[in-house]
Amino acid sequence: MFLGDISAELSALKGILGHSADLNIARIRINGVDCAVVSIEAMVSTLAMSELVFQPLMSLEGGDKRTGAEIMRFCTDESLMTNNKVICYTHDKAVGLLFSGFALVLADGVPFGTALGIQGYAARSVSPPLTENELFSSQEAFAEVIRTNISLIRRRIKHPALTFEMQQCGKRSNTDVCIVYIRGKADMSAVAEIRRRLSEIRLDGVLGCGFVKPFLENSPERLIFSEIGTTERPDLLCLNLMQGRIGVLVDGTPFALVAPYLFTQNFETVDDYSVGSWFAVFVKLMRMLAFVLAAAFPGIYLAAVNHDPEMLGLKLLLNLAAGEKTTLLTLFTELVVIMLLLEILREASIRLPQSIGTAMSIAGGLIIGDTAVKSGIISSPLLIIVGITATASFVLPAFAQQITVLRLTFIFAGGFAGFFGISVCAVMLTANISAQSFGGVPFTSPLAPLKKRQIAGVIGRKDFARLENETTTTKDLT
Repeated sequence: MFLGDISAELSALKGILGHSADLNIARIRINGVDCAVVSIEAMVSTLAMSELVFQPLMSLEGGDKRTGAEIMRFCTDESLMTNNKVICYTHDKAVGLLFSGFALVLADGVPFGTALGIQGYAARSVSPPLTENELFSSQEAFAEVIRTNISLIRRRIKHPALTFEMQQCGKRSNTDVCIVYIRGKADMSAVAEIRRRLSEIRLDGVLGCGFVKPFLENSPERLIFSEIGTTERPDLLCLNLMQGRIGVLVDGTPFALVAPYLFTQNFETVDDYSVGSWFAVFVKLMRMLAFVLAAAFPGIYLAAVNHDPEMLGLKLLLNLAAGEKTTLLTLFTELVVIMLLLEILREASIRLPQSIGTAMSIAGGLIIGDTAVKSGIISSPLLIIVGITATASFVLPAFAQQITVLRLTFIFAGGFAGFFGISVCAVMLTANISAQSFGGVPFTSPLAPLKKRQIAGVIGRKDFARLENETTTTKDLT
């Protein structure tokens, strides 16, 4: 606790921060009273510090005689230094505010300090989305600063029912985490559950939404898909909020979490509301087909060729046999090798700089593919299968991890057990998806249990004339 001796208080702050080099202390004597302004370097605005703190304090010098208590009262009640003022009675609270971009004003003889919010740390400006590109929708994405992300949401939903709840996670990082929801639409029991799970995070540091997501999921180690969604688009998060869902923002990451998130939502985009309703149906069906092709097509091809060749036409079967006859490896080995190479190329194109990654992936695909066919490692028909599979997987980038796992699973099942193995994997996948829920909302809703009124939103979208008089809440999803 602050005791009123400014020298002792400054020594205590230095000791707590380990005499860190970024601790700035400006001491000044105002009308015979020792004062100090404490801040963390690069966390406050230098211009704001000069105009809003130093100039008002210096204006007291040479005027009426003031005691330390009167100087602090001037900072808290008699001036408009900033609209964000916090009285600190303990060193821990003062240090936490210093790390959040506040400047701490101390006066000798006063057993508390006044923290003034004049944040000015460097941050990336709002930029276009990188992973969720849309043609007709907003070109703004979340940034790393949580306050900026809050403003992007508030600008789109100007309603008093929109609520932001701030709390901190991480024993050492003290990362700001914000729960976002609309009162009257979101289920308050689900909000309370998210609040409880966040408060139980005992990690030393929370450095992104990936650190928070496992604590919000139910048994994540047993799930293929997650009932917690991720988005970098403010407009998509606002759309989910207006449907009764809950958002979670984590300071330092340009992504937001959405709960509860349904399986069918992975096939939706904001552009679906910018095109004709019938075209939206076509696009959604194409995305569903792309998911099946990306996950199961190589396994189905392997099962058909190795176990049930009578399913293929004679001409196609002869062409496939001619192609496989020139290769050195078995079809199963070929498929596993080429899929692993495909994943290596995809990972390399993601991690390298964009200008290099794109050129490398194109050159690597052409060189490796052409050389592999000419050398007899893989066959030409198999290269076509891989090309179709890779293209289909690009349609749903959010499913990249799940598709990779499912693709290899279906390949092994189709290679060893044929269509019986494919059927078993499909049943197990369906059972795994159907077993998921969040806050009483089934992951497969509205398909199971069936909600006839919401089926139109699964395969397409309703006309805006019909949406005008509808109100969606979390309870409508259960």
